[in-house]
Amino acid sequence: MPYVIGEACIDVMDRSCMDECPVDCIYEGKRKLYINPLECIDCGACEPACPVTAISSDRKVPEEKAAFAEDNARFFDLPLPGRAEAIGAPGGAAAVGVIGVDTELVAGHGAA
Repeated sequence: MPYVIGEACIDVMDRSCMDECPVDCIYEGKRKLYINPLECIDCGACEPACPVTAISSDRKVPEEKAAFAEDNARFFDLPLPGRAEAIGAPGGAAAVGVIGVDTELVAGHGAA
């Protein structure tokens, strides 16, 4: 998984990273964006475009944020709530549009 989007993106979703991605591998959930690890080419164009510094290389994710790196892959690997199948690697975010649902970690983030 070359690049991941972390906790700082939750409820922000600036989408500047989506404009910079040359392979359209950034997908939109309900509260956060996710980078498809099978489609990302590890170019790094998204990282400097993020105004909240939510994007980093999977090799540079701080230990206390590791759960979000794992969760980024989970978004594509496992069926999300309300969906029968996993997203997988459909070949670009534009082809599927807004997913509109998040992983359990992100959906429950900040819940009291």
